[in-house]
Amino acid sequence: MKKALLPGLAVCLFISLAAHSGNVNAFGTSKSAPAAAASEVPGSITGTVLETMDSGGYTYMQIDTGMNKPWVAIPQAQAKVGDKVTAMPGMVMKNFTSKTLDRTFEAIVFSGGLAGATKAPHGSGGGMGSAMGGGGGDSFASAVAAEGGGGAQPSAQQAQAGGSGGSLGAITPFSEIKIEKATGDNAYIVGDVFGKKDSLNGKTVRVHGKVTKFSPMIMKRNWVHLQDGTGDPMNNTHDLVFTTEATVNEGDEITMEGVLAANKDFGSGYKYDAIVEESKVVE
Repeated sequence: MKKALLPGLAVCLFISLAAHSGNVNAFGTSKSAPAAAASEVPGSITGTVLETMDSGGYTYMQIDTGMNKPWVAIPQAQAKVGDKVTAMPGMVMKNFTSKTLDRTFEAIVFSGGLAGATKAPHGSGGGMGSAMGGGGGDSFASAVAAEGGGGAQPSAQQAQAGGSGGSLGAITPFSEIKIEKATGDNAYIVGDVFGKKDSLNGKTVRVHGKVTKFSPMIMKRNWVHLQDGTGDPMNNTHDLVFTTEATVNEGDEITMEGVLAANKDFGSGYKYDAIVEESKVVE
């Protein structure tokens, strides 16, 4: 492919994927409504605090955006009912049970913090500060593990930057499923593909899973998201993308095989720690 075409293709990828997922946040609200404040980044949640409580190293807030009322969890911070806030982008957890609150949330966003907030004082329980204010992620990661009990932790990059509007925005939420591993010498589960991505780079891998998203004909290829119930949703290692000429349907349980590419950067914010290319559906 000629180098002159690459910038245009990158733009096409950005626009096309955004049309499938990037134009709405985790709760289906358009990012253009309500109007974005100057401090916002794509995927952030802006509105008025309706309810707040501190527990397990977190501040849980229900925010009225004017369109909906999502729940957001941030590293413990000062927030009170009536405050106007902007929560940085984060990872959506569905049917999440907080052990310290003894409460299950139908959906909740684990955010890096509030835009414009300063780092929490040492020993205050926040630990990480905001995604804008900086700070280490150890306390935040520990709080996630303590609350959910699953050991899920945000990556340092996600904790600091609050995610991205590109490939991160296209990731489908974690599905509570359990699917058997594919057969064959090159068979792997989703979590292991991410864990072994460097040693598997350039090698053929086979994965059996459920199609959680299908995006057709972007950069002249189809994009298939597979999950099998493994991987860490707070590190975004639960959702493996395959590019292929094959057409599949969301909800299909299939086996796909292709060549793994580690740290693949398509530009325009679409960078994948692991992606399987030249893929095909196998029996």
